[in-house]
Parts: sequence; structure tokens; C-alpha cells
Amino acid sequence: MLLRHPHTLFPLFTSSKLATTMTTQTLFHTIPFSNLRNNLSLLPLRHSRRAFFTVFCSKPVSKHLPSPLRTNGYAGASYSTVPRPARLENPEDSSVHMKFEALKKKLKVVGIETETCLPGQHNHLTCPECLGGNSAEKSLSLYIAPDWDSAVWVCFRGTCGWTGSTQGFAGSSSYPTKKGQVIPVKKKRALKEEDLELEPLCSELVAYFSERLITKETLQRNDVKQRKYGDQIVIAFPYHRNGTLVSCKYRDINKIFWQEADTEKILYGVDDIVGQSDIIIVEGEMDKLAMEEAGFRNCVSVPDGAPPAVSSKELPPTEKDRKYQYLWNCKNELKQASRIILATDGDQPGQALAEELARRIGKEKCWRVRWPKKGRDGNCKDANEVLMYLGPEALREVIENAELFPIRGLFNFRDYFDEIDAYYHRTQGYDIGLSTGWNNLNELYNVVPGELTIVTGVPNSGKSEWIDALICNLNKSDGWKFALCSMENKVSQHARKLLEKHWKKPFINSRYGEHAERMSVEEYEQGKLWLSDTFYLIRCEDDALPNVKWVLELAKAAVLRHGVRGLVIDPYNELDHQRPPNQTETEYVSQMLTLIKRFAQHHGCHVWFVAHPRQLHNWVGGPPNLYDISGSAHFINKCDNGIVIHRNRDPEAGALDQVQVCVRKVRNKVAGTIGEAFLAYNRVTGEYTAVDNKR
Repeated sequence: MLLRHPHTLFPLFTSSKLATTMTTQTLFHTIPFSNLRNNLSLLPLRHSRRAFFTVFCSKPVSKHLPSPLRTNGYAGASYSTVPRPARLENPEDSSVHMKFEALKKKLKVVGIETETCLPGQHNHLTCPECLGGNSAEKSLSLYIAPDWDSAVWVCFRGTCGWTGSTQGFAGSSSYPTKKGQVIPVKKKRALKEEDLELEPLCSELVAYFSERLITKETLQRNDVKQRKYGDQIVIAFPYHRNGTLVSCKYRDINKIFWQEADTEKILYGVDDIVGQSDIIIVEGEMDKLAMEEAGFRNCVSVPDGAPPAVSSKELPPTEKDRKYQYLWNCKNELKQASRIILATDGDQPGQALAEELARRIGKEKCWRVRWPKKGRDGNCKDANEVLMYLGPEALREVIENAELFPIRGLFNFRDYFDEIDAYYHRTQGYDIGLSTGWNNLNELYNVVPGELTIVTGVPNSGKSEWIDALICNLNKSDGWKFALCSMENKVSQHARKLLEKHWKKPFINSRYGEHAERMSVEEYEQGKLWLSDTFYLIRCEDDALPNVKWVLELAKAAVLRHGVRGLVIDPYNELDHQRPPNQTETEYVSQMLTLIKRFAQHHGCHVWFVAHPRQLHNWVGGPPNLYDISGSAHFINKCDNGIVIHRNRDPEAGALDQVQVCVRKVRNKVAGTIGEAFLAYNRVTGEYTAVDNKR
């Protein structure tokens, strides 16, 4: 409908119910124009996700809809519900009932249920082939003839596209009998503009486009036309190739798209990109026209809109890629371009379309745009909105500032400038490492998120005790939380050790003859809350040994769910290390440490991995070397930091409770260096204190 006014032009976009029950005459005689505009402002304007079309009519539109899907040369392409036509005069007629039963049985064979379907209209159902994808959308459009004689259907999900037809009594069916079976390609129709009865745009339509800042000159250059269906007028977008009419796309007031059936699928405006090194691809014809108003004629639009989401499947062969046949049919025009700017809509389907186009074109030659804000309502959705709200200069700026389309795994230093700035200005302190809590050790070793520290030492040197003390210090100074995969500790004993280091008091009365105050009941109860807020246990509850992948999956959950910043795996020999017969232990260790390092880097989580050296019982000499770790030299080659914990066992060499922390490897020279520090261990409380370095 169109309401005319001396000073304005206002196309009416309302619900189909309103459109089918009110006429232009009724509106003019019952509602003043100013009031109508004010009243209708409460209703959202019906902006399409693709392009913006309207219809101008003077009678109820339900009587003048285009013919049904695939019955007179038009193919439907919409999820919208078509207004229902008049019902049959005598639905109980026996012949009709027989047709109904026969057709119902045939449809049931291919999984289509007709219980809620009505004849003479497009019924929207869940496709039995793709089940509507992850969102379970009703993407199958089923049209049943008014006399129940036949039915045709099509699924509009881009990754499915299942189509077919059948007749109740004739026994003729053209649907695939197996999922994924390809329907034979039909011969393409040759079109003539006079046969389509296309007409030049009326003044009302030209004025409507003008409101969207599309000029008459742009409309004429792109040969935008109109077509009548009874008293209804719809907008027609002819598709030309080499100046020849190939197809035509229409849309009416109910947001129903359809195209000429059995025609070649191509990009809208493909002649405008011939020989162009830069090409812009948009999502709707209206966006193509908007780009031209901003000075970009090297632009084309996709004909079939956007998919609901990116497909998780591999790309199908070209001949089976039905949803995107328009790309393959225009591959020569696209191939010659060195840069293709994907300016699809900013919503989820639009971004999914950009990803699908880039997968087929090649991401290395694709760029993408970021739509600017239009005010408090958020960002503009597409090119035409930018033109309308911000003007042609803003649209030109969007295209000129297009960004490289992201390729997974390929980055630029620009993507990390925030991180590099924080490193340089030390605003976060993470890259130079966090304090261990012992000043003499901080000169040698600091804890950097995302790194792997290998800790080793002969049995009973206090490796686990030292790590427990370290993580308690990190929690106190920086609030870190930890995931603990400590297979050699019972839960109750591990809790005791952590609580003693937290309170610096014994959990139970000391057996070492020292009279230290035991932690109180109140401290114990508070300590239990601290344990539950700080540590998350990774423990295997069955007889099987856990493997590294299992541990890392649970650690990932702890990072994402609880904000864990550190992971302790203690020790290596308590994990399941089954490997393929053709894989050596060295190869296995290398692969395992690579998995751990990737986890640490990706999640910004520091990992301490305890690995025992070869059997060194009754060791009385100096500390072992990292190369003494049982299994492979990769323990020292792959780690970021390598530390040996060694407790003195020779009374003549010094105090027996003196622990030597030997930093044998530091990859990040900003965070530490090679050297040794000495700590005194308190057997009663389990805490460590710094002592003067003696060497």
C-alpha cells in the first residue's frame, strides 16, 4: 500500500494481517495521515535481513500472490508464511479424501508429516533430511495443491537444499530416495524481458527508493523494474550476464522472495565486476545499489541470502555445492580479482555467509568490513543502512578501511600490540613474572603465565612440598587459583600440608619435639573455605591410570569455569603412558610435552610438571641434572624453565633441612637466569624461608 501526502511519501510496512484486511480507501477515510504515521511508529519497520523491498496495492494482497512453488515457472525462496487462500468448497468430498490419503502416504515415505498441513499454501515444517540443523528451524517449505493431487517441497538451509515432488495417484515422484542423492540438473530456461512482462518503475516506487537514498539514475543503470500480479505490484531485479537477461528476482510485501525457476544462478550485477581487480560482495540487491551511490560500481550481490550458521562439514565438490552455485558460475570473474571485500550483513547469518564465501573464494584474497555505529541502536546492519543513516562518505570510508579476512593460525604483530604494550610498560607484570615469595629465588626464577616448568630431584628431596609452598605464596600475593593433579598424595594429607603452609602452624601436634601452637578450630574451619576457593582437584576415580589428555581436558574446564591460573601435575610416572608400537619413548615424551605447552600458552596457565630422575636411591652426592630425568632429553629441551630441588643429606655439609633450588634452565631471560638459591625448610609447619646464598 502507498499513502501519498503533499510533503512526504510513506510506504506502509505492517503485518500481513493488517495488509490483507485494510485497503487504501479505508485508510484514507478513517485515519488522518499524521496520526497514522505516529501510530505506526510503534510498530517496527519490516527491514529485511537481505534487501529492502515493498509492494504497492489497492486491494487485499492475499488474492494476488504469485503462483505456488514450481507450478508456473517460479521457485520460492522464503521462510515467511504465505497468507492462506480460500479453503475448498467441499473438503469432505470422497475423491478429495482419497487423494488426500494417497498423497499423505507418499509423503510419509520420505519422512514428511502432513498432520498440520493445509492445501493451497506453503507449509513450513522441519526437514526430515537435515532436521533443521542445530537450531531445529522449520526450513522445509511444502506446497500441497488445493485439490490434494500433488505436492512439491524444498529445504532452504544452505547445507541441505533437499527438493522433490510427488503425486497422489499418478505415481510420479521426483524426490531423492536416499539422503544426499543429487537431483538431475534441468535445462536452463532462456528468458526475455517482454515474456516476464516487466515494466519501468512507477513514480511511487522511484520515490520509495529515493527515501532509501537510491537515485533514479542508479535504478535505471541496474535495470530495476516492477511486475504486476493482478492488482499487486512487486519489485523485480533482473539478473544480466554479458547484457543478456539470465534470471529475475522478486519480492512482495510479505517478505517472500522468489526467482525465475530453472535459470542459471549468478551474482547480481556480475557484468560490473568484469576485469576488476577489487570486487565487493554484499548480501542483497539493495546493498548493491547503495554501494553504487557511494561510488563503487565494482559490486555484486548474492542471489540466495545467508545461511543460519557456518557449516561444520568439508566443502562439497563443485557440482554438489548447490547453495553456492552462483559462485562457481562466476568463478572466471572472481578469479581475476586480487582483492575481494566481503560486505555482508553484520548479523550472525551475514557473518556466516562471509565465512562460507571466503572458504570457497580463498581467505588469502578476502577482506571484510566493520559496520559503523548508527547511534544508540547499535551498529548499522548493512550497506544501505550506512547510506541512509550516515551518508555516502561514511560508506566509502567503511570500504576503504576494510580489514584482511582472518585466517586461523596466521596473525600480524598488530593483533598483539596491546599485549606488547603491557609488556613494555609493565602494566600487568605477567611477562616479567610473578614473585615466588622468596627474595633470593626471585633473582633466578619468576612465575610467568603460559609457561611450563619441569621440576625434578632425587626421592624425598621435597619437590612436592616446595611446589605446594610456591603456590600458596602465589595465592597470597596475586590471588591465583590452581588445579592439582597430585597422584601420590591422599586428599586429607595434601589438605594438611597446604593448611600448614597457609597458617604457618601445625595441623596436628608436632612429633619433632618442638612446642608450636596447633592451628585452632576457627583457623581450621576458615582454612577449609580457603581450600575450596583456591584449589580444584583432578583425580582419577577408577582403577585406570589417567593420561595427559584426560588431565588437560579437566584442567581446561577448571580454567574456564573457575579461573584457574596454575596447574600442577605430580608426578610424570603416575600417568598412563601407553603409546603406539611404532612410537619411541622419546617421540612420545616430545608429543606429550608439546600438548602441555600448547595448553599453557592458549589458556595463560602456568604448568608445573614433576618428573623423577633415574633410580637414584640413597643419594648422598650433589643435585642431579635435568638430563638425568627418566625417559627423554626432551624434558629439558621442551620446557621453559627447569628446576632441580635438592635436600642436603650430609650433616657435615650443612643443615639437613636446607633445600637447594637449582635453576638449570630459563627460556625467558627477562623472568630469570641460571643459578642456585637456598631455602630453610620447617618440618613442623612445612614452610620455607630464604637463607643467604652460599654459592
